Amino acid sequence: MSALNSTPPVEIPDLEEQTMDRAKESFYTATQFQLMWLKFRRHKLAIIGMFVLALFLIAMLFAEFLAPYGSQSRDADYLFGKPQSIHFFDDDGNFRGMFVYSVISQFNIDTMQVDLVEDRSEIRPVNFFAKGEPYKMWGLIKGDLHLFHVEDAFIHLFGTDSLGRDVYSRVIFGTRTSLSIGFIGVIISFILGLAIGGVSGYFGGLIDDIVQRMIEFIRSIPTLPLWMSLAAILPKEWSPLRVYFAVTVLLGFLSWTTLARRVRGKLISMREEDFVFAARIAGSSDARIIWRHMIPAFLSYIIVDLTVSFPAMILGETTLSFIGLGLREPVVSWGVLLQASQNIKAIEQHPWLFFPAIFVVISVLAFSLVGDGMRDAADPYSH
Repeated sequence: MSALNSTPPVEIPDLEEQTMDRAKESFYTATQFQLMWLKFRRHKLAIIGMFVLALFLIAMLFAEFLAPYGSQSRDADYLFGKPQSIHFFDDDGNFRGMFVYSVISQFNIDTMQVDLVEDRSEIRPVNFFAKGEPYKMWGLIKGDLHLFHVEDAFIHLFGTDSLGRDVYSRVIFGTRTSLSIGFIGVIISFILGLAIGGVSGYFGGLIDDIVQRMIEFIRSIPTLPLWMSLAAILPKEWSPLRVYFAVTVLLGFLSWTTLARRVRGKLISMREEDFVFAARIAGSSDARIIWRHMIPAFLSYIIVDLTVSFPAMILGETTLSFIGLGLREPVVSWGVLLQASQNIKAIEQHPWLFFPAIFVVISVLAFSLVGDGMRDAADPYSH
């Protein structure tokens, strides 16, 4: 009995300590990108920016479904119409679901103009996931299902322009154009910046001098005269699609210099490292050393640079189209839409034509917030 009583008690492991040990183990065994994601999640504003960009991406991919009408569809009875109000209760206080009132024309004696006012006697219910105007998703898949639609009537959440075209639908389609230009332009500048900057920083000498003088020459050219000359070069008979690709390629070819300089600086500081000497002794070619060993060593910084480059691309396209040097009708982009608002009359009488500017500001802020979060996450000295 005494031997049984002397048996030491069994220690029950602390679950909290086990959880902490597993968390520490996962932290110390995490890859570089896993560590970046752990730090990025703590940046609340960056998470908000990523959520906003996800919404823009959805609008870009499914513009035909999200927009109730095509980019060129017209409501001839609602020219320069104000944004319609969404209602849930009628004048008697009864809940009717989401609906809009019909619109009628009335002559205003004070202004001597025709005003468009709500007809409170006729209710138009808003139907979700309803069939409406037929379309081709990305020009390939036929469909007629829309996120929302009003049967036998129009709904204009952002009002209409001078031709009666729905501003909301055109903004959604403009999101696809402006963001796709940003994506393609950044990819072009990314490839050029990595290739030219990598060769310049790794080999140095005469090659480096030539590349740096070329970069300095490109950056010294005044932007506006350069774009005016490029716009004059583009043939007037080109289709809108060819102009779209031309503007995209030009934006990419003129935006690689910043990334090239950063890549060059990193490679200059790394080309004397021990792992580079080891790769040379092992017989690796110069191209393999650059692309398989040196560039992956600072890939996180390159990703951050790409994120920061998106706002510049979007603003570049918007600015060029706004001043008439970039895209033009019938292509729809945020800059093309803002062309209709560059007059005093629009500011005074049709302020809803400035809605595309709000989307430009929100997208640029979202990209900037995500870039700040990724910059902090990629910094090895941040906590």
